[in-house]
Amino acid sequence: MIEKILKAVQSNLEHWNTPENLVLCLSCIDLTTLNTTDTADKISSFTGKVNRFGGQFPKYPHPAAICVYPKWGGHVKQQLKVDGVKVAVVAGGFPHSQTFLEIKVAECRMAVEQGADEVDVVLPLNLFLSGDVKGAAEEISAMKRAVGEKHLKVILETGALQDVEQVKEASMLAMEAGADFIKTSTGKMEQGATPVAAIAMCQCIAEYYKKSGRKVGFKPAGGISNVKDALCYLAIVETVLGREWCKPQLFRIGASRLANNLLGALEQKTVGYY
Repeated sequence: MIEKILKAVQSNLEHWNTPENLVLCLSCIDLTTLNTTDTADKISSFTGKVNRFGGQFPKYPHPAAICVYPKWGGHVKQQLKVDGVKVAVVAGGFPHSQTFLEIKVAECRMAVEQGADEVDVVLPLNLFLSGDVKGAAEEISAMKRAVGEKHLKVILETGALQDVEQVKEASMLAMEAGADFIKTSTGKMEQGATPVAAIAMCQCIAEYYKKSGRKVGFKPAGGISNVKDALCYLAIVETVLGREWCKPQLFRIGASRLANNLLGALEQKTVGYY
């Protein structure tokens, strides 16, 4: 089934290459900076570009969120002037999730206290890959309790999983433990998002929705920089989950360079705004 869906998406990708879908992808971006060299000035400049975007490109939507390390969430919150753009942070021992649960929980709670609307955490692979599925689920649930009503995005790091069955197991585990979104990758491993993993995760989201009635979002991330890739993931979401999932509330793309490429495709010229 996955191979059939992938073939259908790839062979008909031009069907999705429309200005409407390019604009939709732009509106679903989590504009991301997760660099060791991030400073207060760099974060201010990054946020300022979002603030000024409407003046430069009045025809197009702002990104869905600005995603930064937890230290900078409050900084973004103070400087962000655009309604509707969320403040997202990575937390919970990102990107490896190899620290004490108490620290993961505290980091998630502090991030929300300082203004984060969304918190991206990593599935504790040390537990999951060793067979302690219950322990992995309990950690995710603890982090979800820490963020409360704010959105928790759980990163599966699919490039570290052995096969599609593990991707599906991790997807169901994360959703049943309280994830509001499931996300492919941290972007810190060589293997980022892949269409095969995306299809498997979206199939699990559909299955979970049928079982629970709760809609969980999907976020591909890691290595997504060109327009073709963005449209591929949009096509997968629409094919597996339906057009109702194709909105920022349920679909995000984790990216830093993609926004410029989408703007370039829309404007038919090279754009280097971000």
